[in-house]
Amino acid sequence: MTIFNVLGAALALALSLGTGPVWAQESSDQFMDRIVAVVGEDVITQRELVDRIELTRQQLAQRGVGMPNRDTLIRQVMERIVLERIQLQEAQRVGIDIDELTLNQTMENIAAENGLTLFQLRDALQAEGIDFNNFRQQIRDELTIAQLRRRQVDNRLRIGDQEIDDLIAAESGAIDRDVRYRLNQILVALPQGADSATIADARRKAEELRERASAGEDFANLAIQHSDAPDALEGGDLGWRNSGDLPTLFARTAVLMRPGEISEVLRSPRGFHILNLVDREGGQQVQVEQTRARHILISPDQIRTEREAREQADLLYRRIRDGASFADLARAHSADTGSAARGGELGWLSAGETVPDFEAAMDRLPIGTVSEPIQSPFGWHIIEVLERRQVDASRELIRARAREILQNRKREEETELWLRRLRDQAFIEYRVDAVRP
Repeated sequence: MTIFNVLGAALALALSLGTGPVWAQESSDQFMDRIVAVVGEDVITQRELVDRIELTRQQLAQRGVGMPNRDTLIRQVMERIVLERIQLQEAQRVGIDIDELTLNQTMENIAAENGLTLFQLRDALQAEGIDFNNFRQQIRDELTIAQLRRRQVDNRLRIGDQEIDDLIAAESGAIDRDVRYRLNQILVALPQGADSATIADARRKAEELRERASAGEDFANLAIQHSDAPDALEGGDLGWRNSGDLPTLFARTAVLMRPGEISEVLRSPRGFHILNLVDREGGQQVQVEQTRARHILISPDQIRTEREAREQADLLYRRIRDGASFADLARAHSADTGSAARGGELGWLSAGETVPDFEAAMDRLPIGTVSEPIQSPFGWHIIEVLERRQVDASRELIRARAREILQNRKREEETELWLRRLRDQAFIEYRVDAVRP
């Protein structure tokens, strides 16, 4: 196996690696530096185009893929180079710059993934006729374009909660195939051919029963007294079932529920259903610790220096230690206006939901303890931990998986649209007819 097999993905965006016989009739030295296209303030030379065409031919041959005809190959390769130049110029415009440390680490990772040292990687590339410095520049360009796309495309992807719910509902059998559910149900049945008044009365009854169950009434007793389902005398207990053994409507709802939760009123041809998820088992069970905390944030600004912000935070900390109300001081002084209105309350926080400095300080605090001022990129925080709990994050894991699926589906389409807009706005001038797309 050659280095082209091993590094095929990394070489996909190579800019100028190797030379070869393509365009031999036009490749004498006097023509190799001829400009074949202008992209913005940059140029593409015939040498660069020839090098890339030869690299592409080698890659296609290694993969056993048929070669397009000469003119098609030239146009496709040229278009790829043009798009790369446009993206690199856009990255420069918005200030994206890959530092040496990041580039060196990436090079070492590429070598390690192929069981090589960096020196061995250099030798392997040279054995394939690839200049190591060109390869290094190619990797820098790839990293630059990847970072640009994350900023310009990924950050614009919008995944709504309803889209996530719809995907989970549509693919619940695949997402939770290893999970079993124990459900109770209440059914308010509808007769065949029910008129609108009958349907409205049944819905009202179902909504009232749901409200009573949500308020704490025993679900099984409500089922025994009011459910029209055959399992009413068992308290509506459907027993343990895999999602594939549940009615589709129930499976799509159960996958999003937590144990103990009461569903919304669901409509089926039989009538109106209310579900209670008694328990679930199997699948990937994830227990995470959450912390309920509050804070006061004092930030430096145009009026207050960093030192003055720290001094005010110290003063407020001493006042709290001496008995002043944390909530009152948060409302009066915290720069975090959202939590200040709630007396500094941040609600339940999971790992990764706050900046590292804040999270580390919060995790060290015993319950009921107030921290001395700690610094984060936002300023100085005084933190109080109110409670901690262990929660089942299985549902959140499923939602995160669904969100990732949707992002992957949208990313390709959004990238294509973004590249089209970028290309339309760019100045491109072809100097040779053969390279025009």
